[in-house]
Amino acid sequence: MKSLIRIISANSKRESNQEKKQGGIDFVFLLLVFTVTLFGTVMVFSAGGAYAKTRYGDEYYFIKKQAVWLLIGIAVMYLSSRVRPEIYRKYTPHLYCATLVLLVLVLLVGFVGNGAQRWISIGPLTIQPSEIAKLSLVMMLSKYFNDKQELSSDIHSEKNIFVYGTLIPCLIMLVPIILVMLQKHLSCIIILGTIGLLLIFAAGVNPKYIYGFCIAAAAGITSLALFTDYTKERITVWQNPEAYKLTGGWQTLQGLMAIGSGGLFGVGLGNSIMKHCYVSEPANDMIFAILCEELGLFGAALALFVFGALVLRGTKIALNSSDTYSRLVALGICIKMATQVLLNVAVVTNTIPNTGISLPFFSYGGSSLIMLFFEMGIILSISRSSRLTK
Repeated sequence: MKSLIRIISANSKRESNQEKKQGGIDFVFLLLVFTVTLFGTVMVFSAGGAYAKTRYGDEYYFIKKQAVWLLIGIAVMYLSSRVRPEIYRKYTPHLYCATLVLLVLVLLVGFVGNGAQRWISIGPLTIQPSEIAKLSLVMMLSKYFNDKQELSSDIHSEKNIFVYGTLIPCLIMLVPIILVMLQKHLSCIIILGTIGLLLIFAAGVNPKYIYGFCIAAAAGITSLALFTDYTKERITVWQNPEAYKLTGGWQTLQGLMAIGSGGLFGVGLGNSIMKHCYVSEPANDMIFAILCEELGLFGAALALFVFGALVLRGTKIALNSSDTYSRLVALGICIKMATQVLLNVAVVTNTIPNTGISLPFFSYGGSSLIMLFFEMGIILSISRSSRLTK
């Protein structure tokens, strides 16, 4: 079976039909980033005003803080887009090790928010190490396969393929997953596992060596869900939210009512009823429900279309990148974003149990938004040297 990497490497040699971009970023991708950012900012203002007025006495509380984080995020995106991919590759092990240290520290000195201990305070800053872990895993696996590409894809040695192509990458993936598991952060575990396994596949490893780890991962998540109290409770509520409508099922039921109230075209931007303290976290995890209520099915489809266009453009940049590291980093970031969007929508529509996951660029938040812009800057940096068909 030809691997994805070999196919792309072969195609990249056909430079007669391609033009190598020198120094210029991909403006289509940048435009899509600003489009989804503008869409998300409008929804934060619309969805969060009533809740902010009730809780903080200022309906502009969320949008004012979000605007500050946006400015910081855009500055971070610009700076990260100016850093060459070789520099990221050089310091990837440092980022990975620093992330592991932060994941340990959050278990020791982190503070509890919304019933979970996932944050660290550093002066005025609040950091969620699990957000950094997603990117550091992408970068570490990308560097590993860039350095060990011949060994991990050695068709003449079954041992090399297994050890270098599957076992070591899975160990790189499992270390942060175990630390995040101790935080009881199921959605992050799923995202890390998805990123890891898909990147291993994209790196050209024979799929038969991945199947066993996929089965083991599924068994591990199932065991966590069935034998851990906090996940068992969420599964029970998910199966019958009406029976827990005043406790764990409240958020799900109110979110579904918001979605159903929107119909095809919605009740109009700013006219949501459910955001008035009916839907929990209307500007955060449940913002997609308010979007459906105010803009209807067509508004929700438009949001998903913009996300899809952003992921597809990022994937195109990845597949046309000039080296394995850049290719896998850009692809991994796109996988991470797509997985997070799908999980958030699935939670809001009660397709899967509530895992507490934000919607990229839409959900109110500081550290996660800045990390997103940092990741978009990395893709823009990679796009400078990508080969794109004109």
